[in-house]
Amino acid sequence: MSGCGLHCLKMTDIGVTVGGRTLLENINIHAHCGELTAIIGRNGAGKSTLLKALLGEIHHGGKVEFSGHAGAPVRNKRPRIGYVPQSLSLDESSPATVYDLLVSLTSAYPVFLPRRRKLVQRLRAHLERFNADQLLDQPAGRLSGGELQRVLLAAATLPCPDLLLLDEPVSGVDRAGLQEFYGLLEELRQREDMVILLVSHDLEYVRTHADRVVLLDKTVEAVGSPEQVFATEAFSRAFGQKEGV
Repeated sequence: MSGCGLHCLKMTDIGVTVGGRTLLENINIHAHCGELTAIIGRNGAGKSTLLKALLGEIHHGGKVEFSGHAGAPVRNKRPRIGYVPQSLSLDESSPATVYDLLVSLTSAYPVFLPRRRKLVQRLRAHLERFNADQLLDQPAGRLSGGELQRVLLAAATLPCPDLLLLDEPVSGVDRAGLQEFYGLLEELRQREDMVILLVSHDLEYVRTHADRVVLLDKTVEAVGSPEQVFATEAFSRAFGQKEGV
């Protein structure tokens, strides 16, 4: 594993109120490096809101802390966050390529300037890890859903983040693309020492692959292993089914 220098993400009493409406309250979660923590819940439960709070896109109460491997708070380092959204709206008629997209997301080098060989080689080598190196010169707006999500995962991990947030990243992706994305995510979990938070509606994947599960309904209804959470009454209320999904 490549070390991210962090041991865990700790959320304490996180709350979000917008326009007098409580979207989240009393959120207390620990997530550890090297583990996949899945966040599940019904629609409107606050899953995406929690990710937006971690990204700093919306104001929240409470504290978000990262700790080092010795358990001490990380004070002099701003943790790097990688983010993969559900989708990205791109113009199919745009000539902008995957190279242009990656440079705009991961580099200070202006896209309109001539390509630098070392930068092209670096991007191609990184994309190769995600079975996407052949896409570098393809128009980004014409990629399939699975291809685009692999490119976005590559962008989110260049360089390796301390915290990787994935907001239903396979929504709208076909079965083949879904399996390929999940395989790449598993490789990242095993190879890179990062905190991974995955918002997902794919309960079968969560049951099989997640290390920890957090069930949200504006607050934490249950937390633990998939087996523990799926056996709770809160899970049954949220999804209308018991553990054997």
